[in-house]
Amino acid sequence: MDREARARCESVVRDAGITTGQTVLDFGCGNGNYTIPAAKQVGHRGTVYAIDSNGSKLKELSERAIREHVADVILVRHTNGELALGLPSASIDVVLLYDIFWYFRLGSQLEVLLREVRRLLKAGGVLSVFPQHIDVSALQRQIEGAGFHLQRHSISEVVHDDRIESGAIFTFKKALPEAHT
Repeated sequence: MDREARARCESVVRDAGITTGQTVLDFGCGNGNYTIPAAKQVGHRGTVYAIDSNGSKLKELSERAIREHVADVILVRHTNGELALGLPSASIDVVLLYDIFWYFRLGSQLEVLLREVRRLLKAGGVLSVFPQHIDVSALQRQIEGAGFHLQRHSISEVVHDDRIESGAIFTFKKALPEAHT
């Protein structure tokens, strides 16, 4: 990845609100275009879980992490088709769902993923979404219906398929349960 693409990924990660010491989940991480910058951002006091079903992409990510001296990335190969990720509830500060919607179309499978993301996120946790290959308005409605509130939407240069292009980034917060009176 060239310097400009690397800088774009770093900017997107910062804009997602990732800070030192946080725990981040990069679901569908691929070769780690956003995982590596997230790990650098959380530093040695934080952790990044990088989850993908493609073993060769995870191997490439592992090699990149070694080359770039990033130690706090936990690779998880997700192959069983289940969307329960086995991490503790309320253990994640930020979840990245970047360019995964070609696989998780609108509907029940995406609903299951969003329920799992909501379970994993801490109170007030952030869900950062880069939607490609999907009806963005319908996706936003489904995410909001799963218990998230849109915080902001921006158009930015992002790295998609190892190219820099203009893309939309949506930032949602986990809705807190309403207090019963």
